[in-house]
Order: sequence, then structure tokens, then C-alpha cells
Amino acid sequence: MFHPGEYIVYGSTGVCVVEKVGTIDLPGMSPDRIYYTLRPCYEKKSTIFTPIDNTKVIMREVIRREDALRLIDGISQMGCLEITDEKRRELEYKESFMKCDCEELVRMMNTITMRRKERQAAGKKATAKDDRYYHMAEENLYGELAIALDIEKTQVKEFIKERLALMA
Repeated sequence: MFHPGEYIVYGSTGVCVVEKVGTIDLPGMSPDRIYYTLRPCYEKKSTIFTPIDNTKVIMREVIRREDALRLIDGISQMGCLEITDEKRRELEYKESFMKCDCEELVRMMNTITMRRKERQAAGKKATAKDDRYYHMAEENLYGELAIALDIEKTQVKEFIKERLALMA
């Protein structure tokens, strides 16, 4: 169970702070159930009410600082998603994104980056689908890393570049 003040990852929404745990007096909400009141960190003016026993949406702790640093250090070794059927590409992206896993998001971003380079070499532009899923993965990954590293979300990309440059 999560407690008020904790940061969690809530499905595709990304990082949220737990504001309250308890019953909710709103129409359609069971007075016998316990709910989390979540405030998305990067979607201002939004509130989520979800039962604490919700099994339909992934809810997990934000990764720890040490795990975030280890993840960044291993980005180049994580490889790409295995997409063998071009017709299933969007489904593979969606399934990968819905796992709410940082390594999976890195693999998706690596896949899309490699595909962009291949398309550019062939004189083609990136697809809107690739751009959309890259942005979604980047938003959730950088949001979680920002909390784990205690930096602003806008600083994460530069932090990663600098850390990887030090390792080279």
C-alpha cells in the first residue's frame, strides 16, 4: 500500500503523488472501498481516484536513484524491441509502453531512434506513429527519472547526455 506524499507510477499517466488514502464521497464511488487520490506530477489540474486494489492499471513505486543511475549507464546495452512484423509495429509499441517499465521505454526509444536513422538514410521522414510513441516514452521515462534523481524533468535529457559522455 502506498502512503500520502509518496511518488508512484500510475499506468500510462506516469508519475503521480499520493495525496490521500481513504474513502471518497463522490457519486459512483463505493463508500465501502478505499481509494488513492493521486495528483499527476506533469498534468496540472488533474486528479485521479483509483481503488487501492485496482488490478487493471499498473501502480508501482518510482525507481530509486541508484536504479535510475544504473539504467542510464546501461542505455547503450539495452538494445531494441523485437519487431518482426511491420504491420504489428504500433501494437508492439503500445504493449511496450503499457508495461510502465523504464527499461522497456528505453528499448522503445532505441528502436525508434534506429528506425529514424534508417529512414533518413533512405531519404524518408520519421513516421507520425514513431514520433508519437517516442514522445510518450520520453515523457514518462524522463518524468520518472526526474523524481528519482531529484532534478527538473527538463534537465533529464542533458543529465543523461553528460553521464553517458563521462562513461565514453
